[in-house]
Amino acid sequence: MAIVQKPKINPLSRRPRQQRLVMAIRGGAGVGKSHFVRSMSDAQLGRLCIFDVERKSRLLKGVGYQFDGLEIEQPDELPEFIDWALNGEGREQNYGCFALDSWASYFSAKHSEMVAAVRERTSDPLAQPTAEELAADQMILQGVLRKLCIESGKSVVIIDQIPAKGKEAKEDNEVGRVLPMTASGLEYFVDIMVEVSLQERDGEIVRVFQVIKSNSSVFEVGFEMVGNVTFKDFLDHMRRESGPDLPMDSPKPITVPITLDEKPVSLSVVAPTITIKDLIEKAVKHGFKQADVITAARVYHNQPNIYHLTTEQILDLDRRMTVRIEKLKSQQDISVVEKELIIAEEKPARSLKRA
Repeated sequence: MAIVQKPKINPLSRRPRQQRLVMAIRGGAGVGKSHFVRSMSDAQLGRLCIFDVERKSRLLKGVGYQFDGLEIEQPDELPEFIDWALNGEGREQNYGCFALDSWASYFSAKHSEMVAAVRERTSDPLAQPTAEELAADQMILQGVLRKLCIESGKSVVIIDQIPAKGKEAKEDNEVGRVLPMTASGLEYFVDIMVEVSLQERDGEIVRVFQVIKSNSSVFEVGFEMVGNVTFKDFLDHMRRESGPDLPMDSPKPITVPITLDEKPVSLSVVAPTITIKDLIEKAVKHGFKQADVITAARVYHNQPNIYHLTTEQILDLDRRMTVRIEKLKSQQDISVVEKELIIAEEKPARSLKRA
């Protein structure tokens, strides 16, 4: 008997076939973060989809026809919108890249809901979540980052705001938070984190993009781009440094089977079990005695106590007994045939004597 296994994924089919860039861009208000996100639509990655928590994509040139800006009216809508784009009917739009504007707005809205729930539960208008509650809240909210940055398999930009300088670190130390509030885990889901700011250089105010955290050897911490920088500029730098091994525009053709061969699995036949009681009954039924079983156990397995025999040893004695029974049966059949022949030979002799 054989059964067919379910198809198994061939791990070799999951080797990277396309280069992509997942980045977080942080900065104060008005430094051009949203315009940088809009530049993804010109990077030849496919149609851009912006999950717009701040509802500002309406201000960007090309919205609605060059790229999509989906306004998130309620924080709870964000996971649903992402599922729609990745796994639902939104797949028909063939989005080639995604952006979230902004992580801080979504995080703060959900965090405010949790604070309100804590204060309502404790009846304390000044109550704050415990470190354990914050950690649990972060794990749930990070599900959004996991879907967008990992499960999408596309290039992604996530916008995050920077609070007043020094305020974030101060809160972390005084409240005892294990992780920063808005950056909580964000750096673990992105390849690089870039801070954008307006700085005076050579007598001019310029926009500076500086890598502040990196999981990629292509972008070292401290790496800068200055001026009207676009997402394509970062992709071009990655292409120059990493080489042409992985294409940017479309994945390389897969060269191995996606699933492993389906091989039938043979089911081994389990040998029937037998107890020492069954063995004794079988012996008596065929003309043997319990003493014969004890003698066989001593001879073949050096075990004088038949009740200490293992299952394998009992099966061995049963096999030997079966052979013996078949042999005796054959001898009996031969004896019967010989007797019939003798009787048949004696009948003519008796007839002659009578005559």
